[in-house]
Amino acid sequence: MKYYTYLFIVGLVSLFELIFSIVQAQDVQKQQKPNFIIIFTDDQGYGDLGIYGNPTIKTPNIDKMAIEGQKWTNFYVAANVCTPSRAGLLTGRLPIRSGMQGDSARVLFPHSKGGLPSTEITIAKLLKQQDYQTAIVGKWHLGSLPQYLPTRHGFDYYYGLPYSNDMDKVDSIPYVKAITKPKNEYFRVPLMRNEEIIERPVVQNTLTERYTIEAVNYIKSHQKTPFFLYFAHSMPHVPLFPNERFKGKSARGTYGDVIEEIDWSVGVLLNTLKETGLDKNTYVIFITDNGPWKLFKELGGSSGPLYGAKGNSYEGGVRVPAIFWAPGSVEPGQIAELGSSLDILPTIASLSHAALPKDRIYDGYDLTEVLKGLTSKSPRNEMFYYHASKLVAVRQGAYKLSFYRNNEIGYPDQLTKLEKPQLFNLNEDIGECYDIAGKHLDIVQALEELALQHQKTIIPTESQLDKY
Repeated sequence: MKYYTYLFIVGLVSLFELIFSIVQAQDVQKQQKPNFIIIFTDDQGYGDLGIYGNPTIKTPNIDKMAIEGQKWTNFYVAANVCTPSRAGLLTGRLPIRSGMQGDSARVLFPHSKGGLPSTEITIAKLLKQQDYQTAIVGKWHLGSLPQYLPTRHGFDYYYGLPYSNDMDKVDSIPYVKAITKPKNEYFRVPLMRNEEIIERPVVQNTLTERYTIEAVNYIKSHQKTPFFLYFAHSMPHVPLFPNERFKGKSARGTYGDVIEEIDWSVGVLLNTLKETGLDKNTYVIFITDNGPWKLFKELGGSSGPLYGAKGNSYEGGVRVPAIFWAPGSVEPGQIAELGSSLDILPTIASLSHAALPKDRIYDGYDLTEVLKGLTSKSPRNEMFYYHASKLVAVRQGAYKLSFYRNNEIGYPDQLTKLEKPQLFNLNEDIGECYDIAGKHLDIVQALEELALQHQKTIIPTESQLDKY
């Protein structure tokens, strides 16, 4: 009897050891999964960073990030304004596939009845299936009704604004005055934590600083679990509210003050990762949502060498700065290949070993091999430029074929169908100055066919932005 008792105890101990080793292995596996941080600015131009050629705005932290990581120079967002661009980033799908585009309303407003459909799978939803903790700090702008908030789209935690910082304006204040001489009380924009309003109107002068504190606290409290942090700055979208510590510091004026505070924020985040040792296992991506809002002149940003701005699909409206940083994982260098915010979801899926659903069309590519330096060739060789529901241009390789003309500063919309498409070699003519369609009819024909075949994949979907 004692012998069998002994065998039972030995077996029980062995079983506990086995269970412990399995749990321990799972914990190690969780720790080994990479973390992901996307830093997403609002209305920042291609030419608004030192590393992208700005001569007066000082961005030493972002510049260092680019030197230590990969700087992409042919990187595109999914749309030329806020809401559809953000939908494309988080879903890996062109906004027209999810209904996150509108012909009468280009973005969502506080009174909008629509938002990102629950059927869409965000990066956060995808990573939740891989046991990630997920958070958004900053601007959402994909629906402000309860059923559309980040907490309904895979995010465990939300701290930020539900839409742009110029919305919910007090009716008695003229818009131009509110933007050029802003006061916090001119805008009834709410600051939210999860699904609760905690401040209204939000004090915008300290918003970037408070976002940064929230992001740092989130990183420090999630050192032992894999996490995804979507850090979406509300600025430099107008109205500009510089922090007192940065006000008047930049040679570029108020706009420069705001960008330099964002650069400070990036430095704080990267230093936090280094101090906690998480830099060894964290991918940080820095991009912006669309081009600069040139309508507001010096209060808006710069497209640098590009033509166009927010609100149109010239290069200045949709080509953005993009930096990937992960010491030991991302091969440093400058990438002139094509990339897009649409590629971020498939790339994160690959790096986290998450399987993409097979029941929908994705418009992104996995950039993992380029990031790791395993190849110099991007899997993306084309880009489709949408203005709301209209396909206005298509790019393949160096060549871009434009079907429409628009206002150079983006507003008001003056979208006009061209009698003949215009062709540009963007490698030789980055400013879209010289139409060479007459010299390359074969390329024009090939790009027209590419556009036609692409449009056959689009299934008409109800616009969420045109719901009032």
